[in-house]
Amino acid sequence: MTLPSYAMNQASFPEMYERWLVGPLFRPWAEMALDELELSSGDRVLDIACGTGIVARVARERLGGAGFIVGVDVSADMLAVARAVEPAVDWRQGNAGELPLPSGETFDVVVCQQGLQFFPDKPAAAAQMRHALTKGGRLAIATWRPDDEIPFFRDLRRVAERHLGAIADQRYSFGEAAPLEALLRDAGFHEVRSRIVSRTIHFGEGVPFLHLNTMALVGMSSLAKELGDHERKRVVEAIVSESASVLQPYTIGSGLAFELSTNLATAKG
Repeated sequence: MTLPSYAMNQASFPEMYERWLVGPLFRPWAEMALDELELSSGDRVLDIACGTGIVARVARERLGGAGFIVGVDVSADMLAVARAVEPAVDWRQGNAGELPLPSGETFDVVVCQQGLQFFPDKPAAAAQMRHALTKGGRLAIATWRPDDEIPFFRDLRRVAERHLGAIADQRYSFGEAAPLEALLRDAGFHEVRSRIVSRTIHFGEGVPFLHLNTMALVGMSSLAKELGDHERKRVVEAIVSESASVLQPYTIGSGLAFELSTNLATAKG
């Protein structure tokens, strides 16, 4: 999961997420994480907080029938899209603090891409990841760097805050590498390492991205939770309109290009 419950609960949101965000925003990092883990034929792969399942799907592309892949997410709506796109993966509903795994089920590879920052009990989630990993198995976790280091998202947040006051953007709430490494060591992982990875992200169309990002920001605002549907829609439209100046330096034709950075932590069980 990478966006708040307000956005997730909209009937059309998972389809919008899959159509507009997954390819340009999440697939490049999924490929990077799996490159780091060096999948092998026969690997059992667990994708935690899978959303519509891009990590699991890339693993499936690479392993074909020579692997067993499970995706877990708390959102039934996200999983419905995941099942429609790739029925060959075993999709399961559940949360990271209590993974829906039968007793004794373990995996060679566990990945959590941009989900850890949303978990209310991170030590419990890390312990569950460790429990799910075979001895010597490989783990990869990615969490975005703080948005103060990502000018594009920082400036979009500041536009939203003109209407809604301070917003604690959960997407960037676990942005420092040291606490991430400490969490994994405390959970019993070995060979814990992390690095910061930056790359340019390209969106073919900027307008859908802006709407979805604004929905996310509004959903994370305490003030917005008190608004009715009509007023919330008005605020979203106002923020989108005022964000045009932020997009301008990053605009290429009808699309966007901007730098984005993430922590990539790896470890062994």
